[in-house]
Formats: sequence, C-alpha cells, structure tokens
Amino acid sequence: MPELLDSDAGTPREVEGSLADLRMVNRFFGGARTTRELLRRVATERRLNSMSWLDVGGASGDIAAQVEQSLARSGITCNAAILDRALTHLNGSRSAVCGDALAIPFRDNSFDVVASSLFVHHLEPDEVARFAREGLRVARHAFIINDLVRHPLHLALIYAGFPLYRSPLTRHDAPASVRRAYTTEEITDILQSTGAGEVAIDVHYLFRLGVIVWKKQQPLSTT
Repeated sequence: MPELLDSDAGTPREVEGSLADLRMVNRFFGGARTTRELLRRVATERRLNSMSWLDVGGASGDIAAQVEQSLARSGITCNAAILDRALTHLNGSRSAVCGDALAIPFRDNSFDVVASSLFVHHLEPDEVARFAREGLRVARHAFIINDLVRHPLHLALIYAGFPLYRSPLTRHDAPASVRRAYTTEEITDILQSTGAGEVAIDVHYLFRLGVIVWKKQQPLSTT
C-alpha cells in the first residue's frame, strides 16, 4: 500500500498537517531518541567530539535539530545536512539538498555518518541494499537506520493513536508504514547481502528499529 505523503497527495494544508504529525511522533514516540542514541554510540566508539551527518529523508529537519541540541548537552557537536527527494518537505531552515537516496549527490566519505529516520520502510529490499551501499560510500564511519518494526501490537498502537493525528494523510500513511516495515530478521538478511562491515541491530522504544552498519576501516598504508 503506497503512502500518500510520498506522492504529495492531499492539499497543502493536509501535507503540512501530516508533516506536523511526523514531528510529534519523532518528539514524543521514539524518533529523535533513537537517532540520538545511535549517533552517540558512533561518536563514542570512534572517539568523535564533533560529527557531521547527512539525514536522508530528513524533511523539515526536526529530528536533526532535536538530536543536535540533545547531543550538545553531552559535549558532542553535530552538524547535519538534510537530503530529501521532495522540495515541499524541506523548509529551508538548514543545509538542505533535494536528491535521490539511491544515488546520493555527494562524494565518497563526505560525512562522518549517513542516517535516516522513517525512510527505509518506503523501499523495496533491493532498494534498501542499494541505499545501504550508497550510505556507506558517502560515510566515513557508519550508516544508520532508524525505522519501524513490523509487529501486530505496533499496528494496534497506531490505530489507537488516530485521535492524535491532525491530517487524514497520517491516518492512511501510519498503518501503511507499519505494514511495509521490516522485521529485524529481514533487515539483517538484506544488510548482510551488501557485504558491509559489522551490523549492530537493536529494537528501541515503541517498536523502533535501530541499526548501525559500520564502515570497514581501510588498512593503513605502509608506504
């Protein structure tokens, strides 16, 4: 089942309402928290006090802003750029580029981390693999996925939350997102097929899938 926001269906007011719903979900139901913890782990493991990252499908940049503020309180400086395929999703408040996640318009090793939130479930399995390979190409340290876990209880919670949604687009797209989401076993199989380095997968608060795909470190030159 396709999601209406992907195709910019609906009136401008409905689209803005749906984006506002996404901001609410990210703030109160695990979205920003999951990305923050994944980035914190990368910073800790790679001993980074400052970190650049590309938020793919980052829309209005609300997750990036929340994560940066939170990590700054822990002494970690984050500088995010936003990539989104739709100009209507970008609000121009920070560095933003309109482009394709499967052909990221940046050079190799342009950012410390390439990340996404609530994006991977929009992709078919072969597209997830392509996105992971692109993310690892552009990242110096890691590729991060923050997404939903497909589970019957999760779907029930989505329906229970209908009174909170501002937009009819959200009432269509939210259940569709859970139905399209991957299980941990499915995402593991897909990522292992890419030949990536170590893959760390955890389930976070309220059925959030947190994935870190570590980029293989190049051996030091002996010449």
